[in-house]
Amino acid sequence: MSNPDWFERGFAHIWLPYTQMKTAAPPLAVARTEGTRIILADGRELVDGIASWWTACHGYNHPHIRECVERQLESMPHVMLGGLVHQPALTLAQRLCALSPSRLERAFFSDSGSVAVEVAMKMAVQYWLNQGVRTRTRFLAFKGGYHGDTFATMAICDPDEGMHALFKGVLPEHYVIDLPHDEATTIAFDRFLSSHADELAGILVEPLVQGAGGMIFHEAEVLKQLRAAADRYDIHLIFDEIFTGFCRTGAMFACEVAEVEPDIITLGKGLTGGTLPLAVTIASKKIFDAFWSDDPKHALMHGPTYMGNALACAAANASLDLFEREPRLEQVGVIAKNLSQGLGPCVGMPGVKDVRVKGAIGVVELERMGDLNELKRRFLAEVVWIRPFRNIVYLTPALTIGEGDLAKLTGAIVKVLREHLK
Repeated sequence: MSNPDWFERGFAHIWLPYTQMKTAAPPLAVARTEGTRIILADGRELVDGIASWWTACHGYNHPHIRECVERQLESMPHVMLGGLVHQPALTLAQRLCALSPSRLERAFFSDSGSVAVEVAMKMAVQYWLNQGVRTRTRFLAFKGGYHGDTFATMAICDPDEGMHALFKGVLPEHYVIDLPHDEATTIAFDRFLSSHADELAGILVEPLVQGAGGMIFHEAEVLKQLRAAADRYDIHLIFDEIFTGFCRTGAMFACEVAEVEPDIITLGKGLTGGTLPLAVTIASKKIFDAFWSDDPKHALMHGPTYMGNALACAAANASLDLFEREPRLEQVGVIAKNLSQGLGPCVGMPGVKDVRVKGAIGVVELERMGDLNELKRRFLAEVVWIRPFRNIVYLTPALTIGEGDLAKLTGAIVKVLREHLK
C-alpha cells in the first residue's frame, strides 16, 4: 500500500524512538484516531491494545477533553510559571493533591515521566543538602524496574535486563537489588540497608507493577516493607506511578491498594488522557519544608520551559472530571475479568511461561520471543495494534474499551501465539 506524500517527504528526516531504523519495518502512517481505534492513512482501522503506551485511558478524542482544550486555547495556550501563574495549573495542583495520599501537599509540573522522576530524585537529594548533609546522594531501586530515559533515570533502571545496559560505566552509580518479595530477598534487603542506609536519599519503586521492565507484578505487602524500612532509616520513599496511576491497576493509584503513603509520587501518562504532554511530582510537606527558607540557594532550582502548560493542565483537569463522572474503576473490573477469560487459553500453551492480569493490564510472558518483527506483522494482519517487547506480549487498553474490541485483542493474541509458538 502506498503512503501519503507527507510520509514520503518527511520520513527521511525523522529519528524514531526505540528503533533500529536501518532494519525495522517502516512505521504506519496514521490519519486519525477515534475511541479505541487507530485509523491509518490507507484506510485500515486498528483496535489499539496499548492506548498509546497506556496514555489514552479515556479512549482517543474524548469530547469533554477536546472541548476543554479548545476553550483554553481561545484564552491562553501558555504562559511561563516564572513569576506568573494561571488558573488551570493551580486548580490541577489542588485537585491532584486532594486525590493523592494525605501526606502529599505540593505539586511540581514537568513535561514527561522521565523528568518527573528526575525531579523527585533532585528533591530527595536537595532535602539533605539544604540541611548540610552531603553524604545522602544515592538511590536504591530494584531489578526489573524502569523509570525513564534521561541520564539520571537510566541510572536507576535495571542495569542488566533493561534497555540502557549500553551506558553502563557512563551513568552515575546507584544501587539496584531484588525487591524483597520472599525470605531470601527480604534478608538481603535488610542487610543492604543496614550497610548503606546513610548513603541513600531515596528508595524508588513502581508500586504493584514494574511496567516497561517486563510487566512484573508484586504484592502490596512489598510496599509495606519498603515503607517500614524507609521510616526506620529516615529515607524518602518515592513511588513512580507513571504507569500504574489513574486506575490502571484497579485503584486510582496503586499505593491505595497497600494503604501505603509515599513521600513523593510521580504521575504522567494518563494524566491528560493521552492528549498533551504533562507529568507531575507531588511531595510531602516534610520535603517541601526543607526548601522553605530565607536562603535563595535552598529553592528547588528546576523549571521546564513549558512547566504547567495551560493547555495541558486544561486537558488534565478535564481528564480528572471524567474519572469523577464516569465509572472508570467499574470498567477496569470488567476489563480485568475479560482479560483473564480472553487470555486464559494461553495458560499451558507450549512456549508460554506465564499469564497474568492485574486491573487493566494483561500479560503473556513467553519462554522466548523468537522473531519479534514477524510477531508484530502477524498482529497487524489481525487488524490490531499490539506491540510486544522482550519476551512479553501485553495489553493495556483504554479503560473505556468495549467488550467486543477487547475480545478482538485477546483473540488475536491467542491465535497468533498458537501459530507463532509452533
